[in-house]
Amino acid sequence: MRRAAVVIAAGVLLSGAALHGGAQAAQTSVEEAPSAQLATLREAASTSGKFIGTAIADHRLSDATYNGIAAREFSSVTAENAMKWDAIQPQRGTFNWAAPDRLMQFAQANSQQVYGHTLVWHSQMPGWLQNGNFNATEMNQIMNTHISTVMGRYSGQINRWDVVNEAFNEDGSLRNSKWYQVLGRDYIANAFRAARAADPNAKLFINDYNTDGINAKSNGMYNLVRDLRAQGVPIDGVGFQSHLILDQLPSDYQANLQRFADLGVEVVVTELDIRMQMPSDAAKLQRQSQQFAQVVQACLNVTRCSGVTVWGFSDRDSWVPGTFPGEGAALPYDDNYQPKPAYNGILTAFGGTPGGGDPGPGPGADCTAVYQVANRWNAGSVVDVRVTARQALNGWTATFSLPAGESVTSSWNTQLTQSGTTVTARNVAHNATVPAGGTFSFGFQTNSGAVYSAPVVSLNGTACTAGTA
Repeated sequence: MRRAAVVIAAGVLLSGAALHGGAQAAQTSVEEAPSAQLATLREAASTSGKFIGTAIADHRLSDATYNGIAAREFSSVTAENAMKWDAIQPQRGTFNWAAPDRLMQFAQANSQQVYGHTLVWHSQMPGWLQNGNFNATEMNQIMNTHISTVMGRYSGQINRWDVVNEAFNEDGSLRNSKWYQVLGRDYIANAFRAARAADPNAKLFINDYNTDGINAKSNGMYNLVRDLRAQGVPIDGVGFQSHLILDQLPSDYQANLQRFADLGVEVVVTELDIRMQMPSDAAKLQRQSQQFAQVVQACLNVTRCSGVTVWGFSDRDSWVPGTFPGEGAALPYDDNYQPKPAYNGILTAFGGTPGGGDPGPGPGADCTAVYQVANRWNAGSVVDVRVTARQALNGWTATFSLPAGESVTSSWNTQLTQSGTTVTARNVAHNATVPAGGTFSFGFQTNSGAVYSAPVVSLNGTACTAGTA
């Protein structure tokens, strides 16, 4: 159940009489505000027997806010880059396991399944492979060794693998990749057979983009999967990346998933995001929410669709702006890890109840925060923030909002950033570790002496109860 957060006016902390009035008003809001039954994305998805997944960026796993959302909201994780060939075998015969192992440990700690990505792909090949002069026998051996080594290490631990990734041109013909140039079309069948031998229990997928509707490219994929399965090639599933553009969701999206499912394979939405021309606005974000919901509903309507993975969850970490200049806002959380309408679109489609995207144990369950304006003058103010955490912390992130026009000019005991009205404070070295029941504090100065109500402070994504000074 969600409880209303207590809000105490910042100015009233300077006056005992005002504090009494502010606290009384806050208490009334708690009593009168209706509670809402909430579910996380993973809880909602589980009721339908589907998974909800996200791509995980290895370099973000040290961020407590990122970890908290990834662990709470998703039942499946995919390595964004850590399992691609250039990352995992940068030199022939030399494998880097540190980042993939971190993902596996994260998934195990949070009872999540793992989606392996990816084994055979034309892109992100290391130089030794991309530029090497190999005959067909050696190229096939290199491919088989890579598959057996990587899948063998994680045998029995990874549920699904993208064995072959992005094999098609837009016209439905096979891409003229190095794999195709040296091995011909047989490289696909060979890769799947090697994968089956490496881990007989993993489900083996072929994955591509722009195959979301019925078109030339998806027809090429359909024909290949049909033919290879008829030949006994162990293709268990087809992944639809679904890197979509706002208002361009194919009208035959569900029908396309269904026709592949009718081949007897599992289907998965593997890399979902919905980008838009920037800047975003309320109308665009609402349409985006509806279109995320439509994708989820399509999966729900297809019995053999086992789940939906979003390609990252925060716009801060999205690949879109760097690849499509002028476009962005493609994911269910914004740059500050706050839920957008798309979050509730996904949640509602899975049967959950919207509640703003913070469906943890409820505000106040994990922390109490005191937000105090310690000093104020015409052109500035000094604010002290003190947070008491119920559970031990190894790194923390606190977020809150300032009024429009109020800007932070300096800070102490924190690494503090501001984007619009949202302020994000992160620990520094000396206050990163907080024992259960312990308190950390930080402060900052602003450019305005305006009086405003104290904002709700969130700790690692969960709103805190407002305390008294």
